[in-house]
Amino acid sequence: MVEETERDDMLWYRCEECGLMFDDQGDAEQHEQNCDAEDPSYLQ
Repeated sequence: MVEETERDDMLWYRCEECGLMFDDQGDAEQHEQNCDAEDPSYLQ
């Protein structure tokens, strides 16, 4: 599930699996569906 977080007067959407933040809820939800949390692709 995507968590809403307010930071710097903006609403962000955080992946509860890996903590990656998005400014678009649709992007966050799409990421979360494919997130494996143990080995995030953005760290490779």
